[in-house]
Amino acid sequence: MTRLDGYVEFEFDLPEALLSHLVSVFDALPGASLIPENVEVLPEAQGVYQLLLGGQVVYIGKTDAEAGLRNRLDRHAKSIQHRLNLDPTEVTFRAVRVFVFTAVDLETQLIKHYGSAVWNFSGFGSNDPGRNRDSTRLKPQGFDATYPIDIDRMLHIDWPESLTAAQIVKTLKSALPYTFRYELRPGGRKIHPDFEAATVTISPGPHSVRELVDAVIRSLPSGWQATALPSRVIIYRESVDYQYGDLIAKS
Repeated sequence: MTRLDGYVEFEFDLPEALLSHLVSVFDALPGASLIPENVEVLPEAQGVYQLLLGGQVVYIGKTDAEAGLRNRLDRHAKSIQHRLNLDPTEVTFRAVRVFVFTAVDLETQLIKHYGSAVWNFSGFGSNDPGRNRDSTRLKPQGFDATYPIDIDRMLHIDWPESLTAAQIVKTLKSALPYTFRYELRPGGRKIHPDFEAATVTISPGPHSVRELVDAVIRSLPSGWQATALPSRVIIYRESVDYQYGDLIAKS
């Protein structure tokens, strides 16, 4: 601090002060289960949030007003469902609305402070990487490698006794909490006609994704294949041995 007659210089460490206050707020805030009932009452507002697994901070994120706290946490609530090695009831969240964002990178500062946010930079919460990444090896300690999808979980969906393969794959795409991708017509706008032409008969009762996909593949002409990758299920006209995936069925 420099002093002259009638003059003084004062430097305020805004990033450090903001971080300190936020950490105090977070640490005093009890976590809430990451379930839709808790998330849907949150404001769609900008802020920062934490995900905790067994009380340990595993992920830190920030939002803006367009994709706010409610939207982001709802997406995360879906991401932790139907995963092997992960009990979603053990995942909680803490969220803080921040009314005025400065140039301070709160997300990075909080990640550095807590040091245990192992889901950050692990692929957690990422969008579908697309067809070009289906053969790519995942990070060995990444989220999807540690908690791959569970395609043997039973789904309680009321299916008509007879329906088309198109109806099944469209329903699964909407219902599943992970990516379910299938081949479209050339141009990528409408479902492939083989799905529309194929009829599938389903017995009453719950069925797993594996069972439903197997039934779809058996209804299709020769040349189709369904594969389970750690983060998604894909159905394409192909015959590919995916090094990092498991074959579900092929026609």
